[in-house]
Amino acid sequence: MRRHHVLIAAAAVWATAVTGQPSVTAQGGPSATAHQGVEFATSENCLACHNGMTTRSGEDVSIGVAWRASMMANSARDPYWQASVRRETLDHTSHADAIQDECAICHMPMARTAAHAAGGRGRVFAIAPGSGGTSEEHQLAADGVSCTLCHQIGPDRLGTRESFVGGFVLGRRTADGLPMFGPYDVEAGVKRTMHSATDAVPSKSEHMRQSEVCATCHTLYTEAYGPAGEVVGSLPEQMPYLEWRHSTFARDGEGGRSCQSCHMPDVESVPIASVLGEPRERLARHTFLGGNFFMLRMLNHFRSQLGVTAPAAELTAAADATLRQLASDTAQIAITRAAIAGRRLEAEVAVRNLTGHKLPTGYPSRRVWVHLTVRDASGAVVFESGAVDEAGRIAGNDNDADARRLEPHFEEIRGADQVQIYEAIIAGRDGAVTTGLLTATQYVKDNRLLPRGFDKASAAADITVHGGALRDGDFTDAGDRVRYNVAVTGTGPYAIEAELRYQPIAFRWADNLRGYDAPEPRRFVSYYDTMSASSSTVLASASTRLVE
Repeated sequence: MRRHHVLIAAAAVWATAVTGQPSVTAQGGPSATAHQGVEFATSENCLACHNGMTTRSGEDVSIGVAWRASMMANSARDPYWQASVRRETLDHTSHADAIQDECAICHMPMARTAAHAAGGRGRVFAIAPGSGGTSEEHQLAADGVSCTLCHQIGPDRLGTRESFVGGFVLGRRTADGLPMFGPYDVEAGVKRTMHSATDAVPSKSEHMRQSEVCATCHTLYTEAYGPAGEVVGSLPEQMPYLEWRHSTFARDGEGGRSCQSCHMPDVESVPIASVLGEPRERLARHTFLGGNFFMLRMLNHFRSQLGVTAPAAELTAAADATLRQLASDTAQIAITRAAIAGRRLEAEVAVRNLTGHKLPTGYPSRRVWVHLTVRDASGAVVFESGAVDEAGRIAGNDNDADARRLEPHFEEIRGADQVQIYEAIIAGRDGAVTTGLLTATQYVKDNRLLPRGFDKASAAADITVHGGALRDGDFTDAGDRVRYNVAVTGTGPYAIEAELRYQPIAFRWADNLRGYDAPEPRRFVSYYDTMSASSSTVLASASTRLVE
């Protein structure tokens, strides 16, 4: 058994190499007290017993197989994240080291936690996967959001402001060993076996099924810097947990569902280990399905350059599973009314969010939009709003055409140069639109689709609606209704098709990296240009025929 442990104690930290010999000793830093008695092991220590797991029907539900093809396992390899971190360090050079430290909290959590315990800071570029390093720090970084990180998060202060931005509290070693939290009691014999093999002891705790665990790294606030490096404000950058908490999904007795129920769906009556494992009522699939099919494909396509270790077939399966979930469980669209009056088409399109948070949510590069096409009897397109080109640009979108502008929220669309885009647009304190997170202090548009039960009138400032959608009476937790009143040519009958499309990395968020002369932005832009034609997907569609 290869072991790679980092022990963080009150007074010292030992980084234990794969040989098992202590290689680093240092006085504990600011995080040492919060993480006393914690050790990390890289994932190969866990996979031997948590792979080879199948259901009665033969489905492979191995924890390690599912995890290693996820964005969690590849969080440190993400080339867009690396490019964005480099961009921020170039924009704010006086804070470059602090920016790397902050961005490593949740993308390289084990390496960063160990660095803090040793009195140092988290690093990104020096230890990024693919850099060729083999040190303990490199190995911990490459393992991303790994088994012994999540399963050591204890219940302390979960759900509080202090737990956000990676403010998790790790469990402490006891006389019995190093606790690994899970939702089940484990038999004494299995505990002894696990302890002898890994030095860890499984410990039952219900908090592992609660959204508050996920919230520690998926609720992020960022500080904004001025031209002299001064702090000029802050931005609620990613708020899916707080959005969820303001929705029906979080409420007991109202069909409440946790983050895990959607992103780690259960499978029934499967042993949680291939060695001495007993069947459990529920096993959470460690697929961590989200929305970033595009990055999963990018990781696979450029796997050798990015140091990806998951087999290609597993990454393909993860991307395909993500697309299936996006197409089946994410949104609905309907054409609720259509008529021809003179040479103008009048129609109404209704869209609805099926998720437990805003759609899209998370990092603000994501967007969803309505693509409406009208064809005449010959099949010719006589009106179109929201077409996307091979570069990933949306036709008619002011922001794609000009980085300084934004496309407003519409109640009615009257021309092909208008498109309904559900997105978060950020700006600096001067109101100038930007994609620089550490320049932004505000949202000048946030009309992302609301989850069921989300009251925009009572929403807290960090999750409120911004821009025209706040005043739109048809924009509610039940969805959004968009009217179209547009000129058409040709003769009927007319075929109307409405698509709700989704793009994890919007064109502007990629294109704004072109001006940065550094390896990571150059690399990502070249990857994006290679793959941009497939940067979006259809979440839902509807169609109807209209006779004049």
